Amino acid sequence: MILKYMSAIWAAGAPALGNHLWQSTLCLAVAGLTTLVLRRNHAQARYGLWLAASVKFLVPFALLVAVGIHFARPSPILRAAPVGGFYSVMDEVGQPFTKTAARSRPAEKSSRAAQDAGLRYRLVQGLPAMLLAVWLCGFLAVLIVWWRRWRGMSAALRGATPLREGRDAEALRRAERLGGIRRPIHLLLSPASLEPGIFGIVRPVLVWPQGISERLDDAQLEAILAHEVWHVRRRDNLAAAIHMLVEAIFWFHPLVWWLGARLVEERERACDEKVVELGSERQVYAESILKTCEFCVESPLACVSGVAGADLKERMVRIMTQRLANELSFGKKLLLVAIGIAAVAGPVVFGLLNIPQVRAQSTPPSAGPTSASFEVASIKPGRSGDMRFFVRWQPGRFNATGMTVKFLITIAYDVKDFQVSGGPGWVNSERYDVEAKEPDSIAQEMDKLPREQRRQLAESMLQSLLADRFQLKLTRGTKDMPAYALVVAKNGPKLHEAKPEDTPATASSGPGGHPHGPMMRMQPGQLNGQGVGLSFLASVLSQQLGRQVLDQTGLKGNYDLTLKWTPEQGEGMMVGGPGGGPPPEGAPPPDTSGPSIFTAVEEQLGLKLQATKAPAEVLVIDHVEKPSEN
Repeated sequence: MILKYMSAIWAAGAPALGNHLWQSTLCLAVAGLTTLVLRRNHAQARYGLWLAASVKFLVPFALLVAVGIHFARPSPILRAAPVGGFYSVMDEVGQPFTKTAARSRPAEKSSRAAQDAGLRYRLVQGLPAMLLAVWLCGFLAVLIVWWRRWRGMSAALRGATPLREGRDAEALRRAERLGGIRRPIHLLLSPASLEPGIFGIVRPVLVWPQGISERLDDAQLEAILAHEVWHVRRRDNLAAAIHMLVEAIFWFHPLVWWLGARLVEERERACDEKVVELGSERQVYAESILKTCEFCVESPLACVSGVAGADLKERMVRIMTQRLANELSFGKKLLLVAIGIAAVAGPVVFGLLNIPQVRAQSTPPSAGPTSASFEVASIKPGRSGDMRFFVRWQPGRFNATGMTVKFLITIAYDVKDFQVSGGPGWVNSERYDVEAKEPDSIAQEMDKLPREQRRQLAESMLQSLLADRFQLKLTRGTKDMPAYALVVAKNGPKLHEAKPEDTPATASSGPGGHPHGPMMRMQPGQLNGQGVGLSFLASVLSQQLGRQVLDQTGLKGNYDLTLKWTPEQGEGMMVGGPGGGPPPEGAPPPDTSGPSIFTAVEEQLGLKLQATKAPAEVLVIDHVEKPSEN
């Protein structure tokens, strides 16, 4: 069970995670290049860039794109173009409906390939669970290390005593006034040998080690306290906590840890610059840091802003020798603004300008005609009480009996019933009989066109008919929906390879009459196929289950198969007809004692249906009208 859910999570999230990682890494690289441009300016500017790169790991661009799509207005369409392969045309319920199949391979090779595919599937199926387990172990390890350090710091705070008077408290009040701090910072005197540091985010306190004041003169004491006050003013503990979260989630990314070191380095450098700018002598300030480091140990927790962070030797050299940093010029300010706008507004604008919608298809002139309309079309209400339905394409003609508008849409746009939503209730209940004749010029050209172009042309004519006679307007989108993955079961597939000579010939398999193809016979609770590919089987199961079924078996052959199960309520829309209804007259009742379709697929075919989520194209009916009789 855990393996199934982990595999589903991996299938749904792995591509998005990969996109997010390379986008965040690219932003980090841009931030690094920009800091080189600002190397002679204040450390605060570089620190802000590194912090923005850290926050980017928590904010995927896809979220900003979704914001743009949310505020955009989807535009309706009048005529829509083909959006996929032609829907599997049914001749009549219980009769063959076909689709082109590839030539089958020899039976002995197929059996070996099926076994190899089963082994590969088991290996691949276990990979997501293993990767997620490794990530979870790393995530928990990072949290445990920080938790232990936090406990140590909390224990030190519990043993500390408030210090409200005296030389240290008075020096702290003066540093607060110089730093513009309105709320007084609580000073805690700790017997533990730790460095002075700010602890906490909402109500920060200054942890001051007992005995350190005796080693510092007044000027050195005020310099150290000024450094800590600037940590509070800049809210460095909050930024450190944010990056701690980034390190916990993306612990496997080496540049995340490198980014953490850059943040600490520029954070301490920014505080050093402020202390020197406010009047502390460079030598006095450098001596105060050295004496503090001699007295204390390193800070026990990353989110405690202390005085001894970053490379100590480099800091001493910089404090003693470097001139005051330059203010940002107008050009560099403009550069930072442009980068910020591009990072935030760019994905939002992309979402605004790229709303999924059905658009007219353009094909090079040399490819042949891809859009046309029926020359003559008759649409009449279906005969009351007659639940039979069929769709037949013949050379030059299209006939449909007992079809709902919704079912016609699924045929015209090669989608399943669950992918169409919206519209009044009658689109899924009222039935129509349609007879249409193709123009003679199109009928003559049909047999000369490749199969794909025949499919596109047939879909285009039916789409045009829906737009003209039903005033149909649609909007296309993409939505993550519950789905099933068709995979090889644990014990391998139980499939029989079809022989080329056994593949039936059909006369009404699609526009133009394709000479050979697979055959699928369907009855309530039973499916018989000859020369069927598993991608075609997945399409049939998708219609039966009302969910998208993805072929993830890796098996490419064509098979003869029989599947028997007990249909559940609401299952088998193809059997009961478009929009539901009873099975066709003469069809035997399903075996009520048989297995479910999920059990039947596993026991009879050696395959398995696993629940997952997958993006699916959806069509929303914005407008539709009942046609006038003719």
